[in-house]
Amino acid sequence: MTWRKPPPRHILIVVSLVSFAVTAGGTGCGGATRRDQPRARNLVLITIDTLRADHVGAYGYARARTPTMDKLAQSGVLFEHAYTAAPITLPAHATILTGRYPPGHGSRDNGMIMNDVPTLATVLHAAGFATAAFVAAFPLDHQFGLARGFDVYSDRLGRDATGKPANERPASQVVTEAIAWLQSTNVEPRTSNDPRQRFFLWVHLFEPHAPYGDPADRRPAIDRYDDEIAVADVEIGRLIAALGAQSDTATIVAGDHGEAFGEHGEYAHSIFVYDTTLRVPLIVQLPGLHRSISEPVTLADVAPTAARLLGATFADVNGADLTPALGGAAPPTRDLYAESFAPLVEFGWAPLRSVRSGPWKFIGAPHPELFDLAHDAGEANNLAPARETLVRALGQRADQVGGPDTNGSVPMDPKAVARLRALGYVGASRTSTPAERPDPKDRRELLARIAQVTAGELEGATLVAALEGIVRDDPRNGQAHLRLGYAQLQTGDCPAAEREFHAAAETGLPSADIYLGLATCLGRRRDLAAAEQALAQARRVEPDNPVVTANIGILQATKGDLPAAIESFNTALAADANLHEARFNLALAYAKAGRRADAARTVRELLTRLPASAPQRPEVERLLRAVQ
Repeated sequence: MTWRKPPPRHILIVVSLVSFAVTAGGTGCGGATRRDQPRARNLVLITIDTLRADHVGAYGYARARTPTMDKLAQSGVLFEHAYTAAPITLPAHATILTGRYPPGHGSRDNGMIMNDVPTLATVLHAAGFATAAFVAAFPLDHQFGLARGFDVYSDRLGRDATGKPANERPASQVVTEAIAWLQSTNVEPRTSNDPRQRFFLWVHLFEPHAPYGDPADRRPAIDRYDDEIAVADVEIGRLIAALGAQSDTATIVAGDHGEAFGEHGEYAHSIFVYDTTLRVPLIVQLPGLHRSISEPVTLADVAPTAARLLGATFADVNGADLTPALGGAAPPTRDLYAESFAPLVEFGWAPLRSVRSGPWKFIGAPHPELFDLAHDAGEANNLAPARETLVRALGQRADQVGGPDTNGSVPMDPKAVARLRALGYVGASRTSTPAERPDPKDRRELLARIAQVTAGELEGATLVAALEGIVRDDPRNGQAHLRLGYAQLQTGDCPAAEREFHAAAETGLPSADIYLGLATCLGRRRDLAAAEQALAQARRVEPDNPVVTANIGILQATKGDLPAAIESFNTALAADANLHEARFNLALAYAKAGRRADAARTVRELLTRLPASAPQRPEVERLLRAVQ
């Protein structure tokens, strides 16, 4: 679920349903390969995070500001009913790049590393293509497995105004890097007879992922969402313009999943598998192709289709090669699978699996759902109680593809978990047995309140009140307790904050943030012995966390042990050179130890690293004047 704004880390203040083998000379969907089957020399894949199809002009949205995507659709192939395999960033992109559903590639939730399976990049790289990817957000960081096969995998997100690692970056920056790669390598396209190397370029844009724009302006969230879609569209246009006029490069544009604004009681994404968050735009643009395809397709089709367009081989996938459909044939009739394991991994609730079969859509859950999409596109009328035989059959198919559950307690790197929480992912993973797992539908109202909190739309007393309601109704929600503790800490209510930090610890939430918050409160009341115990616990939870080490240094300096404090600050900075608070406190420790030259050198280094707009600069400059 979405825990978008993490608590600040304070420095102390004193098996498949359908499998297709795709080969260059074999048959595609809908029968034998057509003589006019389309081909391309190069490929540009553009994925837009959190983009629902019905907010794009080409899909009928009257208020859309998407002229670039609309033009691509008008001059290419528009898939009217394309669906993601998972309503969450990493699993969805893993499916796009592998052609496999999540059970096949292994990434069932953000932070779960993809298995070592072939990807579009590994296949094309082996065929001699230059390959490059430019991504905009931490869920697609190279450590999660998507970077294999890319000559260049740019996931450098930079730093925020405080110097901490950023978890996302603007579309303009991503596109600028992608254009620079095209212009500086031997792949800039000219004609099909150009001797330059063939290329595969993937560009990922994070707009319009929440928080949308500036929540402080108080316009409706959906209007700000549209604003961010417009930003993404402008940047796509800039990339397309840089490619220039050509007849041999295919462009594929896809959303990775949708976004809910109250449909089915859902806000944001990642939990439910209704079409609100499963349906995405999918456009394939290649000169000479122009049609709309109404049959349902899955994002698992992207990799085998792209590979065939480029004349490559891609085997053992769940998706279908749709190149015959691009040329005019009908796509294959098959069942389509999708799942959400975020309820299990993040909350210990039941996972959801869905199968789309003809007019029917089945959702496997403790209380299964069945919808007749031909007459109920909004999925409002659950027919499962009246169609038990069909429900059993579709349930067996969903289980066949979905395989066994994860155990609900997935080991992940603590640093990665902290950064995913910053973007709204990875909650309080709780181990549970299938019999104990509630149906996410039965937690719908609670999820809506959590989404409101994590979208960044609340602050101050309103935020505190909302979090108090969540922990009252879900007392084992460690993330909510932790958030509430930091919200109370910001209002100066340390006694209440301490209670929430202890409550978060009792849920088993494996986070040093709990003990950093406790240490801050204890330090404020000068209980240094207890603060030291809290920091020791933080170190046990995250031994290599430089923020914990820096806090230990401040405590050591407060107790007068300046040599130990200096050592701690230097250790923290060796792990993270841009931990500005640690460098500032190192300068203070040098000054108190009489090492003014070291203090001045440290402050000057800090000023070179601080952004020009950083609000801390005046204080740092005052310190420099004092120690020179």
